Amino acid sequence: MGLRFRKSIRICKGVNVNLSTSGVGVSVKSRGVRYSIHSSGRNSGTVSIPGTGLSYTSDKKSWKSKTRRYQSAAHKKQKELEEKKKAAAAADAQKQNALKVEEFENYLDLIRSVHKECMEPIDWEAVRTAPPPFPKDAPPRTMKAQAALDAYAPHGLGKLFKGSADKQREKLEAALEAAKQEDAEELGAWQESVDFAARILKGDTDAYLEALEEAEPFSDFADYGSDLEFGSDTPGAMEIEFRVKSREVVPEKALSLTKTGKLSEREMTKTQYYDLTQDYVCSAAVRLARELFAVLPVERVIVHAVDGVLDTSTGRDTEETILSAEFTREGFSDIVFERIDPSDFVMRFPTEMKFGKTTGFSPVERIEL
Repeated sequence: MGLRFRKSIRICKGVNVNLSTSGVGVSVKSRGVRYSIHSSGRNSGTVSIPGTGLSYTSDKKSWKSKTRRYQSAAHKKQKELEEKKKAAAAADAQKQNALKVEEFENYLDLIRSVHKECMEPIDWEAVRTAPPPFPKDAPPRTMKAQAALDAYAPHGLGKLFKGSADKQREKLEAALEAAKQEDAEELGAWQESVDFAARILKGDTDAYLEALEEAEPFSDFADYGSDLEFGSDTPGAMEIEFRVKSREVVPEKALSLTKTGKLSEREMTKTQYYDLTQDYVCSAAVRLARELFAVLPVERVIVHAVDGVLDTSTGRDTEETILSAEFTREGFSDIVFERIDPSDFVMRFPTEMKFGKTTGFSPVERIEL
């Protein structure tokens, strides 16, 4: 499976662009004698005379007290501080657990809202028709440096010492050459942009490749563990193959806090998991198309989402197309992407997608470019 390309370039980690024609007490007792050690630290010894019913008991302080009673204010304070430390540690653990849950919930929001991000569109016609930064016959830095050189006249030590005057003149001449270079570079950069925009507008697919390499609109897709490949047989359209890697991107367990602030981890239900997967896949597909419409003057973008699907006849996962959608530039105009449901939005366009709430995606045929 995959696209055939005539040119491929690595944009960033996990992203390739291709263009082609193809988780107490203690008691000790013996006959007539019993000795007890109490938790209060007091001892009592009892001696009895067997067969008479007579006994004698004495209480005395244990010289080896198990628990010492501290009376000083400092010791009492120390105990209070220890209790506070325990409470703080428990509170800190709760805060950490709360942060983990917050991070988890935010991650879910991230993968559901991939489509909400997009670079600013490039107006290639405005770039092509942009005026030069300055008139070619009036380079500003050069004129300023030339005027400084022309106005230089030795004075003070310069009049007395010829070498001093010569050094100053050399500095001004060097400044003039640097100014000429800066002006030439600025003018050259403008001309290069104009020429490049002209190539883009003519549908030069090599220029498309260079634009994507420079703009890097998909650099953050590597953060989600997803690979991309691009291909084009015609200047008016682009085709994208998007490897979903749902098992790496979509979590199978949910994190939450118990009433006591402990961290709870449980398996998501099939419905929850597959619903999240669908949102991610559709959100990513919309984002890909948005970025291409922003960078390139194409009218159509076809996105193929590929993921590992279980082949029940072999028990192995095989790469299959689970979504194929053909987006149009016109269909993306006047859309409030912050408020759309990506799964609903995708269905506005010609789309191949088989999805079950408890079974997830099934393989589909691709839409042809």
